[in-house]
Amino acid sequence: MCSLALFPPPPPPGDITLYEFNNALVCGRTSELPLPFQNQVAELPVPTLPRETLKAPGRLEPSARPAFIHHREALWKRCLSAWRDVGLCGLLAEVAAAEDEGPQWLNATSRFLLALCRWLSSLHGSFFPHLSLSTEDMIATFSQAVDWAGCTIRAFAWHPHTSKFAAALLDDSIRVYNSSSVTVPSLKHRLQRNVAAVAWKPLCASILAVACQSCVLLWHLDPTSLSTRPSSGCAQVLSYPGHSPVTSLAWAPGGQLLLSASPADTAMLVWDVSTESCVQLPWFGGGGVTYLSWSPDGSKVLAATPSAVVWEAQTWTCERWPTITGRCQTGCWSPDGSRLLFSVLGESVIYSLSFSEPRGEMQGQVGGSKTASVVADLSETTFETLYGEERIGGEIHSMAWDPTGERLAVIVRGQRDAPGSQTLIAVFRTRNSPVFELLPCGFLRGERDAQPQLVAFQPCFGKGALLTVVRAEPGVTALYGGPGRCPWWLSWGGVSPWGGEGEESVRGEMTGRTRW
Repeated sequence: MCSLALFPPPPPPGDITLYEFNNALVCGRTSELPLPFQNQVAELPVPTLPRETLKAPGRLEPSARPAFIHHREALWKRCLSAWRDVGLCGLLAEVAAAEDEGPQWLNATSRFLLALCRWLSSLHGSFFPHLSLSTEDMIATFSQAVDWAGCTIRAFAWHPHTSKFAAALLDDSIRVYNSSSVTVPSLKHRLQRNVAAVAWKPLCASILAVACQSCVLLWHLDPTSLSTRPSSGCAQVLSYPGHSPVTSLAWAPGGQLLLSASPADTAMLVWDVSTESCVQLPWFGGGGVTYLSWSPDGSKVLAATPSAVVWEAQTWTCERWPTITGRCQTGCWSPDGSRLLFSVLGESVIYSLSFSEPRGEMQGQVGGSKTASVVADLSETTFETLYGEERIGGEIHSMAWDPTGERLAVIVRGQRDAPGSQTLIAVFRTRNSPVFELLPCGFLRGERDAQPQLVAFQPCFGKGALLTVVRAEPGVTALYGGPGRCPWWLSWGGVSPWGGEGEESVRGEMTGRTRW
């Protein structure tokens, strides 16, 4: 089993990771970067962030009612409006408050039923405390971003087939960067609020799914268009009662189906986007579904619930592992879909489940190993260095496995109440065949005080593994990747005053690894 004690010491404070050479990460200053890596910059999109995206938008009222003079409507109209806006509790509260407008028995019955509903709601909330959170707090709790509420870039996704990516920003806009175009579309919609995830449709150049507070938006973007502000008519709205906020999306590898999940809904939805229809896949254990990951071979789906649940994607049967205690936090699949790595909320270990190709009577079943094995322990470890002690380790927040199956990147959160503890990215060397191996590679460190928020590998990078890291500094995106079969790292540093009028460019700093 791999542990942080086997890792080399972290880079000195102030140094950034430049490249990997002979299975070791080399640190230093960006001026020390070899010339071959600098030639790769032209092949990657250059992100620029408008100044207004660095601030959260002002939240408007949920309706236009405050703009009008108050007028007391009839009781039945108020009850109808409350039923439509809030549901049963809103209806009962409206009747209970109308003491002089209806029969006393109706008023007393409504008060009793309202008290009963609130008691049942509090009882349900005691089993699943996250249901009592506000919408924004719920998204922040289950987002794959470390600090969703404060990070400028809240969600990030590479296109599976070309060199472009989408970034959801703090002001609820989404910007699409393409290496082959200088046009940067900015996507805005009245329903696009509190974006938690974005996902490009496979085998398609133009459809982007967006997980919003109240729905899923499908943007249809013309790759040849020169427009920087596509109209809201380009967005298709997918909504379902009780399915909000949406915190995770997953496309089938063939692009036919889209999955969406919400912590407040015990069922994940399977969408046929062409007909805007969906099928519920209920999970009767309760607690909602917070994260989804479809295996690359299309045969299985990981659904993060109060336990790790894996669905078989043909007959939609599921299996869970009851020996795992705690909510599944994140997970990722091997490129061939035969192995699943996942973590549990509040724990510092990586679990592994292996799956074999179903045959005979096993067809249509999830299968897989009966127990999840622990393959890595990332508990807090103290490193003795020339510049003092450094404590690294803690719970696992998110993971990404590169498409070649050679590198695994893990965001490890430090102990929140421990002084000196920090959040870093641990990189592992991996091999899935003929036997599974997980070996330490090193820690990635950006500029001083830059905390990683999101990690993602570019699916179509032909020169190795390209890892994207979103850091916590305002407007900062760091990209890491490599030529040949050896990953290299390219990072964009802090926001600088370069760029076009009204925008702030991200200055370039490159790091990486190659064969010498």
